[in-house]
Amino acid sequence: MNRRLLGSLQMTITAFIWGTTFVAQSMAMDSLGPWSFNCLRNILGTLILIPVILFVEQLELKKNQEQGLADTLPKMSLKRPAVRKRTLLGGLCSGIFLASASLFQQYGIMESTVGKAGFITSLYIILVPFLSIFLKKKIGLNEWISAFIAVLGFYIMSIQGKPSISRGDFVLLICAVLFSMQILVIDHFVDSVNTIAMSCVQFFVSMVISSFGMFFLEHPAIADIQAAIIPILWAGILSSGVAYTLQIVGQKNLEPTIASLIMSLESVFSAVAGFFILHQLLSAKEVIGCVLVFAAVILSQIPIEVFQKKKPDA
Repeated sequence: MNRRLLGSLQMTITAFIWGTTFVAQSMAMDSLGPWSFNCLRNILGTLILIPVILFVEQLELKKNQEQGLADTLPKMSLKRPAVRKRTLLGGLCSGIFLASASLFQQYGIMESTVGKAGFITSLYIILVPFLSIFLKKKIGLNEWISAFIAVLGFYIMSIQGKPSISRGDFVLLICAVLFSMQILVIDHFVDSVNTIAMSCVQFFVSMVISSFGMFFLEHPAIADIQAAIIPILWAGILSSGVAYTLQIVGQKNLEPTIASLIMSLESVFSAVAGFFILHQLLSAKEVIGCVLVFAAVILSQIPIEVFQKKKPDA
């Protein structure tokens, strides 16, 4: 299996895990509050990535030693003060946005279907380039068109009867904005940090923030945690730990555009999982809205050069 195909497979598995996690999040709400669920899943995410960090660092150290490099310490080793400082700062910033986005997502799922939650959350792929304007990055024509289609799809999917957006849809839209901010924070730090360690730090920060609401607002009983143990394990181990690691490994073998496109499939998997596991049906109007949003997500990832005619060779 070539590296490109392997990377595509890894990213597809990542999208599948993230998409089906919406079902786990919905099921967990039957016995746990949003703060408690996020705290517990982030505990697992943090613990899962610690051995991964140690394993990868030892693997890179051994590789450098075998190549006879003068400086055998990995380039992004946490033993390097500058890398450690940037990793902690990046993890702190992204962890704050991750905690906020996750909490809004949990509250939104409580008042929406899994399928709609997946599609509305996927709007972060459209929002990221727009928020990038503040970083003085240019916006392509296809991204403007994608935004218009996404807004139209969101309107069709969310507006029922009179022109009004449900509270759950609005909360999920805020979640998408916060996830967009988190992605931009990661993009800002990613080239100068230990990426897996930064992920671990962001899970830890998110856990600490969520723990305040867990202990002071919700007070979950042991029986409540036991009732939601499967969703917690799925979200903590597979979504936070495994899927994030697969994303990093997979993106090394793919162009960013292709990787983002495959990741956007999480919205499709969430709708399919919601239908088969929770028997949540989407109306014809909601299906049309979802299709438009997904089409916008795909269009936003296609380079504008694809639509431009090549000039004939002189």
